Amino acid sequence: MEDNLRASLSASVADALTDPAIDSVSGASLMVFLVIAGLGLAMALIYVPLRLFLTITARTRRLRLLQRIRRLREELGQPIQS
Repeated sequence: MEDNLRASLSASVADALTDPAIDSVSGASLMVFLVIAGLGLAMALIYVPLRLFLTITARTRRLRLLQRIRRLREELGQPIQS
């Protein structure tokens, strides 16, 4: 009984490994997955540093503008010197 089970199991595994339809489908699916995963990784590697750069530069621009506004308000609050 056990020999029969081993023989049928090994035959089904051998058939599954040598069946060209299964190999081509799994190979194509694997390639599609790898391409999509690679594109996602590339997008993340480009997006994250770009987003950080834009955020930092926007904050520094905003800070400079606020400092300029404060200086102008201080100058307007002082009397005109002749």
